[in-house]
Amino acid sequence: MTTSVESGTGTGDGQPQLSLGTAAARNLATTTKTVPQMQGISSRWLLRVLPWVEVSAGTYRVNRRLSYTVGDGRIDFVTTGAEVRVIPAELRELPMLRDFDDTATLEELAGRFTQQEYAPGQLIVEAGQPADQLVLIAHGKTDKLGVGKYDERTVLAVLADGDHFGDHALLGSERAWEYSVKAVTACTVLVLPRQTFQEVTERSEALRGHLEQAAAAPTPAQNKHGEAVIELASGQSGEYTLPDTFADYDLAPREYELSVAQTVLKVHTRVADLYNEPMNQLDQQLRLTVEALRERQEHEMVNNREFGLLHNADLKQRIHTRSGPPTPDDLDELISRRRKTQFLLAHPKAIAAIGRECSSRGIYPPETELQGHPVRTWRGIPVLPCNKIPISAAGTSSILAMRTGEDNEGVVGLHQTGIPDEYQPSLSVRFMGISEQAVISYLVSAYYSAAVLVPDALGILEDVEVGHPSD
Repeated sequence: MTTSVESGTGTGDGQPQLSLGTAAARNLATTTKTVPQMQGISSRWLLRVLPWVEVSAGTYRVNRRLSYTVGDGRIDFVTTGAEVRVIPAELRELPMLRDFDDTATLEELAGRFTQQEYAPGQLIVEAGQPADQLVLIAHGKTDKLGVGKYDERTVLAVLADGDHFGDHALLGSERAWEYSVKAVTACTVLVLPRQTFQEVTERSEALRGHLEQAAAAPTPAQNKHGEAVIELASGQSGEYTLPDTFADYDLAPREYELSVAQTVLKVHTRVADLYNEPMNQLDQQLRLTVEALRERQEHEMVNNREFGLLHNADLKQRIHTRSGPPTPDDLDELISRRRKTQFLLAHPKAIAAIGRECSSRGIYPPETELQGHPVRTWRGIPVLPCNKIPISAAGTSSILAMRTGEDNEGVVGLHQTGIPDEYQPSLSVRFMGISEQAVISYLVSAYYSAAVLVPDALGILEDVEVGHPSD
């Protein structure tokens, strides 16, 4: 009787092999394989839900009604150790100093602020007390408190880093604070007393002239949004002369130019010639490169300082959380600031924080299906994950609320299709030649931008704490 023994040295336990080993068999087999995998691919919900507008000329102009709202911006500071100072030019964000360009006077004013620290729960100003100072919030969160109809205390607003109040207290006769401001967290504020401001004004002819000119200028008629009013008449009886009117336009509308993300893809001819079975190497290289470009595109549409959504939300559409984590009350206030909120966009950790806050209150928002995927909702509005929204070192993030589309005067994506060597809409792959080292080069370019058509189309809930609370 003859025994067939598999080629090899044995099984490792001293026994001879009785069949062909897998290591040898692989030499005759075709390996089952996947296409190259990429961990950096995300859901990219922003690119999927934005309506895309064709920008054939490369520039998109957003025409609006004339607006008179100015000087309501936030103020930036610099710190040296524990010392905080206001940047002089940033004082022009105050309505009364808008367009004031005397650098020396601004520097003197900035140097006259005094730094004060407040612990949580302390009152910074109290209703009924003399309003005699301008207060800049350099760091921390405060509640602006008023009194309701039945004498209950009401939170009118949440003020935080860069906000200010009391600029009216520097001008005119003495008045009393109509509200209180209480520190919610530890706060650092800079204070400019009225007397100090008047001393600087008396010495600066430029500042006196600027304030006198601003006081003498007539206040233009405007609606609650700061737009030039359209005069109308209604509910009249008899024969009255109807008002004349027209809708005035902004003479300097904003224009958005398409941005670009580019890279040069290189493939050696030897690879392209010899290793194209069963998968085309160029196709796979292009696929992964395009995925990386689309990821960069979404990142720029969120974070770019020129057109990114985080930097283009109107300041009146930015609110702060009441306590830190994103509570149902915070989300309700966020979505109430526009006539139709269609999507909420948040970092996955912020969505988890929303879930924790809802669960702690016994609230379980339903899910809905969007483009074939189940997503969480709040008040019926899809809450979509976007890992391009940054999380700060302090563990805070932002939540975006959007109305989209040109017909809705919302947020739109901008691109141009039909470009030369187009590979995908508004993305081209252009052959650049073969080098002396036999390397093929392709220029891969993606063109895009984003535009906010009216201010209330986009809102942001800022300073959202996303960390899990410690026990």
